[in-house]
Amino acid sequence: MPKLLIVRHGQSEWNALGRWQGQADPPLTNLGESQARKASQKLGLFDLIVSSPLQRAKNTASIISELMGVGPVATEVGLMERDAGPWQGLTRIEIENGWPGFLESGNRPDGYESNPDLLLRVFKVLKKLSESSEPSDSILVISHAGIVHALENLHDQPSIKVPNLGGRWVEFVDGELVMGKRISLVTEESMPDLL
Repeated sequence: MPKLLIVRHGQSEWNALGRWQGQADPPLTNLGESQARKASQKLGLFDLIVSSPLQRAKNTASIISELMGVGPVATEVGLMERDAGPWQGLTRIEIENGWPGFLESGNRPDGYESNPDLLLRVFKVLKKLSESSEPSDSILVISHAGIVHALENLHDQPSIKVPNLGGRWVEFVDGELVMGKRISLVTEESMPDLL
């Protein structure tokens, strides 16, 4: 089956402000655009680039696509970030004030998309991409940190920060998703790890 590299988008305006994004649609910052350009220099050859339709991911994918000469970029709604419900647009301090102890304990409010719901839609897209591609293909998937975290949690991987333009290789083996190596395509530019 083809190998897929799932990568988080470049820095968005809300990343820079420390706001949880969820399915809100803030654009990339100038730094985020620069990160996408730098990442394109570190990526190998890809046969297909697929993206979340949210502009921070889609614009990251478009920059990489143009510089690598691979395209057009396909978008898949199932690759959108987790719906953060009432936390969307809030800072960590605002979340802690409104839901004391939730962040530390792992509790989430009503309206926050669960891992099973998120993984159901992500798996549908990843399976479709794998089954419709050649076994030798490499597919670049530009998505969100919440997607990478949910996949890692499912596979009992440690929950560590996914930097902008960081991600993980995955592939399907005998119908099962197998986690590959974590990667980081750009150096860390001190930004919070927000959805």
